[in-house]
Parts: sequence; structure tokens; C-alpha cells
Amino acid sequence: VEFESLFRKYDETASFLYLRSFRRARVNFSTPEMAATARIHLHELELYGKRVKCYFAQPKDEESENKDPHLHPPPLEKQFLISPPASPPVGWEQTHEAEPIINYDLISAVANLAPGMSHEIHPPSDKHPAIVVHICEDPPLRCNGEKPKIIQTRRPDVSERGT
Repeated sequence: VEFESLFRKYDETASFLYLRSFRRARVNFSTPEMAATARIHLHELELYGKRVKCYFAQPKDEESENKDPHLHPPPLEKQFLISPPASPPVGWEQTHEAEPIINYDLISAVANLAPGMSHEIHPPSDKHPAIVVHICEDPPLRCNGEKPKIIQTRRPDVSERGT
């Protein structure tokens, strides 16, 4: 009764939910302002030899409690993509894609990178390290021009595996 009266000073309509196994209580105020005022005044208050700690929790949304708790599909926006394709909606116009942008400076810089050499892309500064690219050589091909095959590791016998 004394515990509830402390909080009812700030909101007469405050409701209490006691969670005994957690040694906690949830106090629901009618407005966030009343909850903030109560927290400011009652946080770290000494009560029966224990300190009361007040925290904010998510407010209960009574509108969502009355609604269906299941997820709903997203709103239907583009329903004209059906198989087989039907006629597009009225006013639909096909958009033309722009030509791809080719950065010739970037292509020439990549072409100039030589294997085995280091290329500093960005110089170091007081706050950042340098960015250096090391170009690797392709592994040598076998005499017949094929890359080496990866040999599969033998599976242990059934008797060797733990059961």
C-alpha cells in the first residue's frame, strides 16, 4: 500500500503489475510526462531498506492489443505482373535505360597494374594508414595447360568413426 501510494502521488489512475519471481513491479501511468516526473522523484529512493530503481518501459499500445496479432502481407502495389502477362495498367510507359557509363581512366589504371608490384592507391596521413594494392600472379599452369585438380580427401571407414 505504501509502495503504491508513492506512485499515485503523480498519477491517481496508475496501475500496478507485480512480477514476484523477478522482484519487480510495472507501474503504468496515463501519460509519459507523469511517468517521467515519477521517475525523477522516486529513482534511488530508500524503501524498506532497499533502493527503488525506476526505468522506462515501452508504453502499452491498447489499439494493437485489440487487433489481430499476426503479421500481415505488405500492401499490394504492383499487381499487373501476372503470368501470363496481362496488359499493363492505363498510363504505364516503358522507361528507357541510359547508356552505361564507362570510366576509361579507371580501366586504363587497372590495365597498368603489373603482377608482383605494389601500387599505393591512397597515401598515409596522420589519422589514416596508406591503402596499397599488391597484384598477385596467376598460379603456373601445368604442362598440358590445365589447372591442378583438387583431390578429395578420403572418408574414414565406418568402423573408425565414433558412434
